[in-house]
Amino acid sequence: MTAIDLRHHEADYGYDGDYRAIPAPAVAGITAAVSAALLAATARSLHRRKPVAATLTGTSAASVITTAVLFVHATRVGKFEVWAEILKGLRLRGDETVLDLGCGRGAVLLAAAKLLPNGRAVGVDIWRADQTDNSPDNTLRNAALEGVADRVEVRTADITDLPFDDGTVDVIVSSLVVHNIPTRAGREKAISEAARVLRPGGRLVLADIWATRRHVRQLSELGWTDVARRNLGWRMWWGPGMGTHLITATKPVQAVPSQAGGPVGGTAGTD
Repeated sequence: MTAIDLRHHEADYGYDGDYRAIPAPAVAGITAAVSAALLAATARSLHRRKPVAATLTGTSAASVITTAVLFVHATRVGKFEVWAEILKGLRLRGDETVLDLGCGRGAVLLAAAKLLPNGRAVGVDIWRADQTDNSPDNTLRNAALEGVADRVEVRTADITDLPFDDGTVDVIVSSLVVHNIPTRAGREKAISEAARVLRPGGRLVLADIWATRRHVRQLSELGWTDVARRNLGWRMWWGPGMGTHLITATKPVQAVPSQAGGPVGGTAGTD
């Protein structure tokens, strides 16, 4: 296969973040206003020869600005670099079916699709405001811009109830999605659903912020092999205490029991 630069993209994938309560422009405005206020307070303290106060406000301003810069870098540059390395490391043949859990506007989904000239990239999402302008239409528009519309499908579906038969997917990827499920039981159900729809020998590649050690334990209890967890570093750092870890695992070839104690089976509900 001809070398493909997955870091380069033609489409706009928006900004990551939870914008249900406060729209992205308002978040940007608040951040700018807070930074400006802290810098102004620092200048006043310096003018009045109050070094302690100037240090406190100056340090706070530097922290807010640094966090904002790293966040913007992560969502606009860093995640593309990191996922390019992750996807290349999968060494796909090019004819697989890859499922992206919570595909959003397609940053990971469409990068994977570029590696699947004879395969299929399927994305599912509930299209809430976890990214700016998140919608299936924007994802499909991005697929056309990236030249992969012929091999991409998007569906509206909850990752705790996937609309796919057992063992029908070769690879599952997911980026910063499972932590959005509010309950531990719901997050465990999402992992169980991924386990159900993956074929024996299929691979799970999941990047997330919180509860990643629990996912590792759950996969290990399911008897999966090559279960690993690693820190993805500063390029996918979203704020204080919000680094990203990558979980990788392979579904065993033999049948594995479900967490409820019975065999994994049945078909999840459709859209």
